[in-house]
Amino acid sequence: MNNNNILPTISDRGSKIIIGGQEYELILTTRATKEISTRYGGLSNLGDKLMKSENFELALDEIIWLITLLANQSILIHNLHNQDDKHELLTEEVVELLTSPLELSEYKNAITESMLKGTKRNIESENSIKSKNS
Repeated sequence: MNNNNILPTISDRGSKIIIGGQEYELILTTRATKEISTRYGGLSNLGDKLMKSENFELALDEIIWLITLLANQSILIHNLHNQDDKHELLTEEVVELLTSPLELSEYKNAITESMLKGTKRNIESENSIKSKNS
């Protein structure tokens, strides 16, 4: 049985941003979720940490870390499937050099979108389930 029709594609799981003229896909993977949980104590604490940072520099560092983590997930997935055409991972330093604070604030929407897609659950209402079973 072919499971390709069941599994989501990368574009179904992420959101795209441009860094230094190159497109990257921000993807929330299980691996990224574990790293976020280690750093913040869970996904639910991430928003609080970003919004309540008293220090502007610290807030920028956290956003840069998060963008780097999420963008590297798509690179790691590409490298897993393309052993002969591996792409170099982003570093926080590269993201800092190739972005402006304005761009980082615009990337917040892409971060949020990738998080929502990564944690999305297909939930059916009780009424729609009953009507299918009738």
